[in-house]
Amino acid sequence: MTHDEIIAKLLKVEALFHGTDVAGEKQAAQSAMDRLNAQLGSVPEPPAEYQFSLPDPWKRKLFLALVRRHGLKPYRLPRQRYSTVMLNVSRSHLDRVLWPEYLELSKLLEKYLEEATTDIISRGVHGDLSEAAEQPNLPSM
Repeated sequence: MTHDEIIAKLLKVEALFHGTDVAGEKQAAQSAMDRLNAQLGSVPEPPAEYQFSLPDPWKRKLFLALVRRHGLKPYRLPRQRYSTVMLNVSRSHLDRVLWPEYLELSKLLEKYLEEATTDIISRGVHGDLSEAAEQPNLPSM
């Protein structure tokens, strides 16, 4: 069976499971759902092409390194921007592994870069890093 056929069959069995009150039918439907879920997990999902726009150079470098660590090959098509990353990957791998890992590491990187930038500027340029004060009653331009 193909991936789509298994999903269609699974939806039918779920409808049967939720549509009956008979214990024996529910148990049979549940075991059928378990078998179909096992089959679904064993069917290889075909990779699809995804496009990512990552204008932040630090996050793009992180994403590229993470993609390569997972054994994938990122690329760009001719005339695409430097910030664009193309990737052939299965949807489930992207949703369950790659993207959550990237988001978590991205947060850590952002926090580290913020701390490093604050430290370097406060020690090397000026200690006052507060925002500029708002001046009331200035003429508008």
